Amino acid sequence: MDLFEYQARDLFAAHGVPVLDAIVASTPEEAAAATEKLGVGLVVVKAQVKTGGRGKAGGVKLARSPQEAAEHAQAILGMDINGHTVHRVMIAKGADIAEEYYFSVLLDRSNRTYLAMASKDGGMEIEQLAVERPEALARIPVDALEGIDSAKAAEIVAAGRFPAEVADQVTAVVTQLWNLFVAEDATLVEVNPLVRTPDGVILALDGKVTLDDNATFRHPEHEAFVDHDAADPLEASAKAKNLNYVKLDGSVGIIGNGAGLVMSTLDVVAYAGEEYGGVRPANFLDIGGGASAEVMANGLEIILSDPQVKSVFVNVFGGITACDAVANGIVQAFALLESRGDRITHPLVVRLDGNNAELGRQILTEAALPHLEQVDTMDGAAHRAAELAAQEA
Repeated sequence: MDLFEYQARDLFAAHGVPVLDAIVASTPEEAAAATEKLGVGLVVVKAQVKTGGRGKAGGVKLARSPQEAAEHAQAILGMDINGHTVHRVMIAKGADIAEEYYFSVLLDRSNRTYLAMASKDGGMEIEQLAVERPEALARIPVDALEGIDSAKAAEIVAAGRFPAEVADQVTAVVTQLWNLFVAEDATLVEVNPLVRTPDGVILALDGKVTLDDNATFRHPEHEAFVDHDAADPLEASAKAKNLNYVKLDGSVGIIGNGAGLVMSTLDVVAYAGEEYGGVRPANFLDIGGGASAEVMANGLEIILSDPQVKSVFVNVFGGITACDAVANGIVQAFALLESRGDRITHPLVVRLDGNNAELGRQILTEAALPHLEQVDTMDGAAHRAAELAAQEA
């Protein structure tokens, strides 16, 4: 889960990272009141969206009075920034900046470790810095068991070539950010810029934090970070049913068992759909190793609730859960949905392969479920599902 900047700032403050006072506002009136409450001559009105490019889009403005803050908030609220609608702004105290630095720590999946990145040159897009001046961005592997203590933090600061006069302060901030990273089960903690003021104080002016959703059970307090305004209602409903579902923008609903198989299914449907006017997958839905009637019914219910869906492709490779169990789950799901008043009227293409595939196909054939047809191959089933979706459009 990616956090908004104001949420990251709150976590920074909770873990002792030096930040400036800030208040969140969702109306121009609240922005004016926040500016007055902060009681400073200069504030920054910053759009709160989970994307970059806010400044270039006009989502970051300076204000020198409550009235000016309200005017900027009026202009920024409702703005579209890279497909993200601004619902809130953060009113933060302004700061004099002498120098800008960069620091982040993240999960390095490719190397199965953690990685700290640091540079005395911050404030710009780090991707641009990494391409144009790769030597200016230090990359220091971090052992998961040893973490970042004072000695490791000092090594990172030295590699990042931070000025000697701020090295001790930055070292302390790096250890605090690592403590946050571990305590909150984050996969990314980034500060850009980490700044030095003219009087030599180090401050984290902008922060980015990504939390590991797999650790949510350890952090019930993280529920407060969920952005319910932006949550897709189908994804929210699927989450409530413990389904691994992601809404996409196509017209072929996808159900599969196993994330790898579902990802492959998305690809073959997209490829097949080119033949039928650009038909695309409507979702990612992994039912995992279980294929009970309840799981299958819930999956079909979520997918068929999407008005964009015109056909459904159920792609199952039987392993620990055999295909006959999946087939029985589909049959029972039809009955369960009908008992709920949700009769299936969309075409359903089913491909079963692997453990007990023949028995599974026999079960579906004998059930003679309405609107359901079977195709033996994955490519063939993808083409048929795309064709049916195009016909229903």
